[in-house]
Amino acid sequence: MKFGAALPTCTAGMLYPVPFASKDDIVRVAIEAEQLGYYEVAGNDHFTTQRYVRETFADPPDFFDPLISYAYCAAKTSVLRLMTGIVVVPMRHPIVLAKQLATLDRFSDGRVIAGAGIGAYREEFEACFPDLAGVKRAELMRESLEALRVLLEERHATYEGDHIRFRDVEMYPKPLQERLPIYSAGNSDGAIRRAAELCEGWLPAALPLEGIAAGKAKLERYAREVGRDPSTIAIAPQLIVCIADKAADARAIFERSQVYHHLVSLQQSTLKGVDVDEYMTANLFGTPDDICSQVEALKAVGVGHLCGLIFVGNTVDEMLDQIRMFGRDVIPNFPDRIASVA
Repeated sequence: MKFGAALPTCTAGMLYPVPFASKDDIVRVAIEAEQLGYYEVAGNDHFTTQRYVRETFADPPDFFDPLISYAYCAAKTSVLRLMTGIVVVPMRHPIVLAKQLATLDRFSDGRVIAGAGIGAYREEFEACFPDLAGVKRAELMRESLEALRVLLEERHATYEGDHIRFRDVEMYPKPLQERLPIYSAGNSDGAIRRAAELCEGWLPAALPLEGIAAGKAKLERYAREVGRDPSTIAIAPQLIVCIADKAADARAIFERSQVYHHLVSLQQSTLKGVDVDEYMTANLFGTPDDICSQVEALKAVGVGHLCGLIFVGNTVDEMLDQIRMFGRDVIPNFPDRIASVA
């Protein structure tokens, strides 16, 4: 099992209070995650503050660009993978994104994983790109993923879509990795199909075991329909972690955290129809023994990578305490994790 930790690039106001992490804190988390044996860190992506965050906090949150943040983290680490968790693909032109990913992969000696998603907040997309308000983001997402593959892998890249077009783009250097891994993020049928047809991994969130198992069945069917081997596609859910010596303490820590309030907000979008109590049972809560049992259950339904785990805490130090406890008491129980660049 591979374990990752969420890097707090754009999480203030949502998963954490405002203010939260500084630039130095972000680097500190990456360095410590590597020392503790985590496989990757995953930084998320936002351009503008969401309406509910503006209504909740007096000051705006700092949102650090994940790719530029990783350029600095790459120089401070050596084997830690640098994963976008997620990059909001419809808000980034594929030529610019491909150039950034390829350059980062070179500078990090082949440590980049691109977690790619539509984004939880349509309001953010429409604020930044009002002229595209009528465009379906799922259409932009598919075209962008197809375009990224052409740009990252072909010498003369040409793409003709309904929304994205470019001709004879010769973009070098290519990534150091022969095929830079892209994980499709989301629980929708479209996200699963994109993972099966175009990507190296599926990155769901907020799914219980039965939901992951059902998604895996879809993934396998869609992959076989296009002639792909489903076993080559990672299943890598992103979950919330709240660990304590007593299960009741873990529950109490969670309920007073900003993460809890964030989940409530997402019930109208990414987590539509999901009860927060049910969400807790689908994530990693409790004692180290409880969490080890939960990880074993995830392995049994085909999960091989727990990416960008979101550790509860209302300060960076509280979050790091959770990261350390998990690294000390959970990760060593799963020694088949890969800790060096393949």
